[in-house]
Amino acid sequence: MKKTLLTIATMAVIATGCQEKRELTSGVKLDNLDTTARLQDDFYQYACGGWMKNNPLDAEHSRYGAFDVLHENAQENLKGIIDSVSKMQNEEGSIADKIATLFNIGMDSVRLQEQGATPLTPFLEEINALKSRDDIWAEILKLHRRGDHVLFGIFGEADKDDASQCIAWAYQSGLGLGDRDYYLTDEGNNKNVREGYIALMEKEFAMAGYDQMSGIRADKLAQMVMNFETRLAKSQNTRLENRDPQATFNRYTLDEAAKFAANIRWQNYFETMNIMDGMKSFNIAQPKYFEEVNRVLADADIEVLKAYFAWHEINGAASYLSDDFVEANFDFYGRLLSGREQNRPRWKRVTATVDGAMGEALGRLYVERYFPAEAKTRMETLVQNLITALGQRIDMAEWMTKETKKNAHEKLNTIYVKIGYPNKWRDYSKLDIRDDSYYANIVRSNEFDMDYMFSKINKPVDKDEWGMTPQTVNAYYNPTTNEICFPAAILQPPFFNMEADEAANYGAIGVVIGHELTHGFDDQGRQYDKDGNLNDWWTEEDAKNFDNNKQVLIDAFDSCIALNDPEFGGLVHGNGQLTLGENIADNGGLHVSYLAMKNAMKKSQVNKEQMDGFTPEQRFFLAYAAVWASNIRPAAALQLTQMDVHSLGRNRVNVALPQVTEFIEAFGIKEGDGMWLAPEKRVVLW
Repeated sequence: MKKTLLTIATMAVIATGCQEKRELTSGVKLDNLDTTARLQDDFYQYACGGWMKNNPLDAEHSRYGAFDVLHENAQENLKGIIDSVSKMQNEEGSIADKIATLFNIGMDSVRLQEQGATPLTPFLEEINALKSRDDIWAEILKLHRRGDHVLFGIFGEADKDDASQCIAWAYQSGLGLGDRDYYLTDEGNNKNVREGYIALMEKEFAMAGYDQMSGIRADKLAQMVMNFETRLAKSQNTRLENRDPQATFNRYTLDEAAKFAANIRWQNYFETMNIMDGMKSFNIAQPKYFEEVNRVLADADIEVLKAYFAWHEINGAASYLSDDFVEANFDFYGRLLSGREQNRPRWKRVTATVDGAMGEALGRLYVERYFPAEAKTRMETLVQNLITALGQRIDMAEWMTKETKKNAHEKLNTIYVKIGYPNKWRDYSKLDIRDDSYYANIVRSNEFDMDYMFSKINKPVDKDEWGMTPQTVNAYYNPTTNEICFPAAILQPPFFNMEADEAANYGAIGVVIGHELTHGFDDQGRQYDKDGNLNDWWTEEDAKNFDNNKQVLIDAFDSCIALNDPEFGGLVHGNGQLTLGENIADNGGLHVSYLAMKNAMKKSQVNKEQMDGFTPEQRFFLAYAAVWASNIRPAAALQLTQMDVHSLGRNRVNVALPQVTEFIEAFGIKEGDGMWLAPEKRVVLW
């Protein structure tokens, strides 16, 4: 299900607290430093070079950093929970039984090889039997019910004019490569990606037997799908266009939608999915694209549509079939797209599947084992300290008028804080898990999730619902509920060190919290009011000042280097527009948390002396940089630069920190140094 969440991709937060007095460390792990590097020229190399040397990439990863360490730990913990559940005598149909059954069937490699493509065959036969446009429409409904969003997708999200209500949103969807630019540009490695994608389709059409079933050669089927998806891509919004919340909210009544795109049988769709009750209107996020879908349903060759449907069925099933399918998909999506050399072990892949199917059920067990109550209490206090500091920063903003400051304070003071785990847990009693085939269980799980999502449409938004499970290593801000969320799995070491002085903790966890808070006031979040409605609460003068300031960050990240490798398009720059929200959040998080640290220093909660040769100010920035320590393959760097709203780790340090005057002063950066940025070129938004 699609969620409007603004996340920080690799951040962690938490303090577990301990009442006994102890000698605290500096929080700076000296082995992580590269003291041969001149920090004034390349702070990232100085702060993270030792870590990168000591943690080389293995064959399994395309990127490996501090975040990935935490994710691997979470995987091990979940596997331990699943193992313990599997050894119990479980009542048939119980949550424990469902967890054990799904895991065991995914791990049964012998049966998976014996079944081959057989679990997929009935679905392909169903598609091959389609004869008319009525049949095509009926198949779209079936595929969507199974979670395969061919052509488009319908999801439940908040009404941007009344965020207390959930309405249906129609989104562009249906590209096997995920993003339109792979089809339409030759930038970077895109030409090789397209060639590899066609080869994957040709191979798996034959492996699944659809070429024999349809009487069309596999190579022709692959080209049919490629041409069709390219047609769709030409009408899709860019990722940048989809960042505009005003442009992606277009209200339609059923009558208006029927006139706008009559070949999309809206009322029949909503009736079939049981979401007609209470429906007054819904959102079509990308009208231009849906005009094209309307044309496609009228003029596309039925055999082409069948090939397209069959491919999406095959591609969605491949990870849950025999090893030849798994390896073929990994060759493309793993090796070619991200540069990984080796697939994850089966137990990790199956653990992830169980987590995806029964996330909150596993999460409940995870919290019981790994999340102490005192951690949540300490975190609540820490968040309040950062909220106080952001309030101070709002008051300090010279570019903002009193009227807008008042509205900003109202929004800040109503932010809903979620820490650790939900107040109530999801009910999985209707999820049907059987000992038949791995893929059959995935289909039933997808149907269960789609029913759950559809059931929320045209009803009040449940503000206690979480957008992530407790075992998710991430954090987010949601603008329509004005909430920040820190799941349990990210609230632990290595990002928080309870044995360290608070300067380092403010540099790591403090910036994380400040980052998420700032998302409420970034270029997207600032367009939502305290109630989560898409509402302009800014004066014209303040909006203009904000836009002028944000342009500094756009220019800085546009000019930074993301990759310079002849095999992957040569010199590739960052995308300052695409990553703007995250870069604003980093900038705000640094300023807010630094002020919070200074507040703590006044209360003698931070050691003001040098520790390991570093002042508290220096320890703060070293801790921030350490969060982004990582090694990454060129293919992954290119993929993320094209697709991800987050800048690469090196640039989140070396491009972000020169904007912060306190960093310049802490390390005595001077004009002529690589990390120097003239005062008049530095930006301060929050």
